[in-house]
Amino acid sequence: MQPKKPSPVLLFVSILMLVSLACSTSAAEPTSTSTPKATSTITHTPTNTPRPTVTPRPTRTPNLAATQQMEEYNAQTQGYFDLGYLTTTDGEVTEFDDSTEEWAQLDWYKPSALLTQASDFYVSAHFKWTSAYRNAADSGCGLVFAATEVGDHYAVFLDRSKVLFLDNSRSASYSRPVGTTRGTGMVKFGNPFDEPVEAEFTLIVQDAYAYVLVDGEVVGEYTLSQSRSLDGLIGLALLSGTNKDYGTRCEVTNLHVWVPN
Repeated sequence: MQPKKPSPVLLFVSILMLVSLACSTSAAEPTSTSTPKATSTITHTPTNTPRPTVTPRPTRTPNLAATQQMEEYNAQTQGYFDLGYLTTTDGEVTEFDDSTEEWAQLDWYKPSALLTQASDFYVSAHFKWTSAYRNAADSGCGLVFAATEVGDHYAVFLDRSKVLFLDNSRSASYSRPVGTTRGTGMVKFGNPFDEPVEAEFTLIVQDAYAYVLVDGEVVGEYTLSQSRSLDGLIGLALLSGTNKDYGTRCEVTNLHVWVPN
């Protein structure tokens, strides 16, 4: 499959919009002097930290390794279709370069890189994260999706003990957790301060439903709002659990996105 590249105009507008999405998950006061104080657990405030897009990998000359990789992607897509998470296998996979981000603002998260725009999709990657503080709050690698120009979006993060799934509506000035429709949404990893935590992470969105898989197992199914469009921007994101030192550091590898034709 040939990578599907977003237009330069879309990327430019998308970057500007994504920059405005950094949000608070609690009433803790941020440390940055340029960021207004968070006043409640259901409000959020933008930051002014620009971030580049993630670069799609160039089309590779066909070789055995590339062919095997594409066969693995096709098998992954077919598997999700067989499980009923997708309604078609007709789509395109785009690979993205590896990336590393740090964020040190307790109970706040920020988008770190734009991937693409779609309503139905799946994003799969290998997450590896560490924390600068042993008793850090919820933290980890994640994604934002269905992001709009007014700031509405969903955010999903993999913490060491659970999947944190948030519905963030700027127009309503709230950010609330989305509970599971099926599954527990719970995981169990070691402390990322002691040693890096690693996991395979996949987010599938189809119609008004989302599925989160960790290390190949579905840990939670979620029902999304049917009153608003899910056709929006998709990007990487990072949730910090501490203000200390580098905060939370996230490494993302083997990142690829499937979008139906």
